[in-house]
Amino acid sequence: QFKLVESGGALVQPGGSLRLSCAASGFTLDYYAIGWFRQAPGKEREDISCISSSDGSTYYADSVKGRFTISRDDAKNTVYLQMNSLNTEDTAVYYCNAQLNTLNYWGQGTQVTVSS
Repeated sequence: QFKLVESGGALVQPGGSLRLSCAASGFTLDYYAIGWFRQAPGKEREDISCISSSDGSTYYADSVKGRFTISRDDAKNTVYLQMNSLNTEDTAVYYCNAQLNTLNYWGQGTQVTVSS
């Protein structure tokens, strides 16, 4: 069974940091482009970061640029999202996505809440 599982979401104070993980099972991530998305209550899902399978090039939305870092460890079949300087606007459910041609997998999401 092909599966993506996110973890690492938590309640954190403004200015804090979290590292989210996206682990794959049933398939290897090597050839997949991986993206992180988030959806806050009442808002549309936002594409915040992705990393390519070929050269490791990355993309960041303006809302997270300079604060978030995406990385992949193909040996562990896992992709990470390091999130620093968190603020209340970052509160959302975070999802990872793996895409290869017509293949497209989503995780179930992990909740990140930034609050004092």
